[in-house]
Amino acid sequence: MDIQGIVTQLRQEAGRIEHAIAALTGLGSQPARRGRPPKRSQAKPASGKKRRRMSPAARKRISAAMKQRWAKRKGKSAPKKATPASKKTTGRKPMSAAMRKKLSVMMKARWAERKKAV
Repeated sequence: MDIQGIVTQLRQEAGRIEHAIAALTGLGSQPARRGRPPKRSQAKPASGKKRRRMSPAARKRISAAMKQRWAKRKGKSAPKKATPASKKTTGRKPMSAAMRKKLSVMMKARWAERKKAV
């Protein structure tokens, strides 16, 4: 008999037995899960990577583009692009210096009356 061959076969058998024991122990401790994994494992994004944020201007551009697409799809006329917010467009004409002075005198008189009444 070849003793080395027998030892090799016994070691292989021991390895298979250990593997079977590990598999059986693993089955007993946790049943196999089915379906979606629990939320706690999904909550954390990959470490080291931060989510990119969109600037308000970019969000506004995308919003305007989507509104135009939907208007076109629904057959309505697309809303006009708004003028930049930096320009101040009120519907009034600028007030003249004389009119500003007149309003100032009127308001001062009104405040003086109120102060006198109290």
